[in-house]
Amino acid sequence: MDRFAGLVARFLRVPVALVSLLEADRQVFPGMVGLQEPWAGRRQTPLTHSFCQHVVASGEPLILDDSRRYPLTCASLAIPDLQVIAYAGMPLTDADGQVLGSLCAIDHRPREWTEAELRDLDDLTAACSVEMRLRIASEQIRRDRDLADLLLRASVELAHGHDLTDIVRRLRGLFEGPVQPPFVGLLLADGRGLRRVIDPERVQPVESTLHHFEGGRGFPSLRAMAEQRTIFVPDRAALLADYSPEAVAGYDSMSLESVLCVPLANARGVLLWCWADSHVLGVTERAVLTAVAGYAGQAVERTLFVENRLSAAEQLQAAMLTELPVVPGLEIAALYLPAADQDMVGGDWYDAYRLPPHPDGGPGGLMLSIGDVIGHDMAAAAVMGQVRSMLRQATLGHPGHSPAAALAAVDHTFAVLPLGPGGTAVHARLDPGAAHWRLTWSNAGHPPPLLRLPDGRVETLREHDLLLLGSLSGHGRHDHVCELPPGSVLVLYTDGLVERRDSDIDARIEQAAVTVSRHGDRPLPLLLETLSRETQDTPHRDDVAILAVRVID
Repeated sequence: MDRFAGLVARFLRVPVALVSLLEADRQVFPGMVGLQEPWAGRRQTPLTHSFCQHVVASGEPLILDDSRRYPLTCASLAIPDLQVIAYAGMPLTDADGQVLGSLCAIDHRPREWTEAELRDLDDLTAACSVEMRLRIASEQIRRDRDLADLLLRASVELAHGHDLTDIVRRLRGLFEGPVQPPFVGLLLADGRGLRRVIDPERVQPVESTLHHFEGGRGFPSLRAMAEQRTIFVPDRAALLADYSPEAVAGYDSMSLESVLCVPLANARGVLLWCWADSHVLGVTERAVLTAVAGYAGQAVERTLFVENRLSAAEQLQAAMLTELPVVPGLEIAALYLPAADQDMVGGDWYDAYRLPPHPDGGPGGLMLSIGDVIGHDMAAAAVMGQVRSMLRQATLGHPGHSPAAALAAVDHTFAVLPLGPGGTAVHARLDPGAAHWRLTWSNAGHPPPLLRLPDGRVETLREHDLLLLGSLSGHGRHDHVCELPPGSVLVLYTDGLVERRDSDIDARIEQAAVTVSRHGDRPLPLLLETLSRETQDTPHRDDVAILAVRVID
């Protein structure tokens, strides 16, 4: 473009020549020769300094021998600031004949333009227009290619979205290329209207104040939802004409003028793209963005389906986690951490309940259980509830309240009823004594309990039998006994605390034992938080249950 300006300056023998394109609030100079600072460095001026705007408005050449003598231009700031006295400007057009700007010759003194000079300027303008059309076509080809690439990336990215916030984040990450809308938003239907899905890492100001839309069609998104059709608002004038003052204020607060709203399938919500300026939506761009909305709708549908199932599983699991009893002489605490991976909900549980008093009138003991049913889904959560109930029933129905006998009864049930592949558990009884509490436990293939003694040493109670596999082969289950003096802490936990694919489980158990030894004097809730923090990866890949008991002095 500088070359065309140079040709105009040489052929017409003028000090200044410009290739000027008109925008909404300024003129820009992709080509220029002879312009003084500060305008040369800026390559633009406001419209107060523009003669080009009159060429665009009329679609005709503007030829002035002395701009100070004409009412159209005599008050323009281009005269004192740019010394535009004589002016000859020809319209630059695109392939559709739309005037984009002008190719102009400027002299700093009055001048009569000859016919030959104007013919030369007209020929150069025609050549410059052809060059601009080629650039526009090339840019459109590149833009279409980028949009096709965007569509491919969208199909891959949105297929991996694991929650609604992640879907929003992935959508916004897609538009860092050719289209570059300043704002991409996802609104979900909630029965009364639309609610915004907010990415907490990139909260826009309006998102914290305008996060719910109800009733009517005052917002473009509400109209798209109500009419189940795509709504496009090309500029602020259309926004003012067709939508509510609240909608205009909301878009103004984000410095946005145009928006495309596409309803999601099954009336799940609306996906919207917003631009800071007036936006011309081409056929290809509209088709691609509508297709992206289709991918987003599928991702939302899948995510909501999974969330509904997982919410039910988590609620079922939470309902089955025991409210801890109050037992004189003991401090009891428990911690449950759901897996960060939404697909890993289900089988971990703990239980604690008091036994009835002894026939001689002495206080009854305390039963403790912790276990993990194989699987991480709704079925595992349901089986977990059944196993916990069966273990309680087997314990309370046995005269000696033997942990091993209760586990054997549950094992027998697994063999008879279709409860799935099995599980692991530690079942234990604490009985009060004159100076100590007696611990009796049986382990069905579960990670070993940790026992911290008053001097800080930690013993790993490694005795165990087979896991609960539904065996009728007569494999024995055994009770084991030890004494717990005052100050002792017993810690039961599930494998999510210590098991990793890339490390040795025995090393992880030893790490947990070190943590219990170092922090065992803390209040039990703090001990459990410390234990989970120091032994866990972040985020948690499996759910975790921990149950701890301290013998009080």
